[in-house]
Amino acid sequence: MPTIERAAPVEVPRGLKGVIVTETTLGDVRGDQGFYHYREFSAVELAETRTFEDVWHLMVHGRLPDAVERAAFAAATAALRHLPADVRAALPAVARAGAASGPLAGLRTALSLLGASSGFRPLYDLDPAQRRDDALAACAAVPTLITALYRLGQGLEPVEPRDDLGHAANYLYMLTGQEPDADRARAVEQYLISTVDHGFNASTFTSRVIASTGADLAACLVGALGALSGPLHGGAPSRALDTLDAIGTPERIDGWLREHILAGDRIMGFGHPVYTTEDPRSRMLKGIARGFGGDLVDFAVRVEERAEAVLAELKPGRNLHINVEFFAGVVMELCGLPREMFTPTFAAARVVGWSANVLEQAEDSKIIRPAARYVGPAPAVPVPAA
Repeated sequence: MPTIERAAPVEVPRGLKGVIVTETTLGDVRGDQGFYHYREFSAVELAETRTFEDVWHLMVHGRLPDAVERAAFAAATAALRHLPADVRAALPAVARAGAASGPLAGLRTALSLLGASSGFRPLYDLDPAQRRDDALAACAAVPTLITALYRLGQGLEPVEPRDDLGHAANYLYMLTGQEPDADRARAVEQYLISTVDHGFNASTFTSRVIASTGADLAACLVGALGALSGPLHGGAPSRALDTLDAIGTPERIDGWLREHILAGDRIMGFGHPVYTTEDPRSRMLKGIARGFGGDLVDFAVRVEERAEAVLAELKPGRNLHINVEFFAGVVMELCGLPREMFTPTFAAARVVGWSANVLEQAEDSKIIRPAARYVGPAPAVPVPAA
C-alpha cells in the first residue's frame, strides 16, 4: 500500500488565540488598551448612560434609537416576553428532569422547544427581516424561560412577565415575584449591558459556526449556551464568590492566595485571555458595588488588592488582573440573585450579542469549515485481518 503524504503543516496558536476568522461590524475588544465597544460606542459608557433596550436596538438595527424608536422597540420586545402555551406547559417537566443541573441546562432544552414551537426555520431559507424577528422573539423569551425554570425548581409557580417594566426590572420581578427597587434594577441592567457582547469568545464563535451551516436561530443559541455553560467561560461569577467564602476573613487572604497559586490552582475572577490590563467591565462593576457598600464589598476590594499583588510577585510578567466575573458576582449577590442564577443571568444578556452575530453570519453563505493537523501514526496502515 503506498504511503500517503501528510499535508504541509500550518502553525496555528493554541486555542486559535489571535487568529482572525472573519470581519465584523458589531464590536471589538482591545485587550492591551482595556477597552471594548459595541458598534463604535464604548460598551462601558453605554452601560452608564443607556437602557438595555437601547443597546439591544443598537446591536440588532445598527444604531441607537431616538425617543420614538425607543418606545416602539421597548413595547414590541415586551410583548414577546410571553411564552407560547405549549412551551409554558412543558416547563415543569423540563425543570424536574434537570433538577440536579439547574436552570441553565434546562434553558437549552426550553430554548430548543421554543424554536420548534414558534416555527423557526433555517436561516438559509429566511430573508433578513424574518431572521431578525426570530432573534427578537428568542431574546425576549430567554429571561422568562430562565426565571420560570428557576422558580419551578424551587417549588414555586412561574411569574408572568409585565409589559410595563424595563428589561432588567422585569427580569428581577419574574425571579422574585416582587417589583425591584430602582437601584438594584439599574445595577443589574448595567451588568447586563456590559456583557451583551465581547468579541469572538467561545460561545459567540460557536453561535457563528452553527449559523454558517444555515441552521435555525434556536439551534445557534442552544449551541452557544452549551459553550457558555463551561466553568472557564460563563461559570465563573459564582466561583469567584466561592473564593471569597473560602478565604473567609481578611487575615487569611495572603496565606490562602499563596497556597493556591503555588499549587497551580486557578484563582477564579482573575486573569483574562484578551486583557493584559484591567478589565473595563470589572472597573465599572466595582464602582456599582461600592455604591451599595457593606462588608462584602470591603472584603472583595481587599482580596482584589492582595490577589493582584501576590499574583504579580509569584507570576511576574503575566499581567493578571481581575476580570468581569469578580465584581459581577458581588453585584449580583447584593441585588439578591441566587448564585445558581449568575450564569443564566449572563446568558440573558449575551443572547442578544449571540443573536446579532448570528444575523451577521447569516449574510455570508460560506460555511465555517477549518482543518485539523493530523499528528497520529503515518497513514496508511494495512487493516489487520479480523
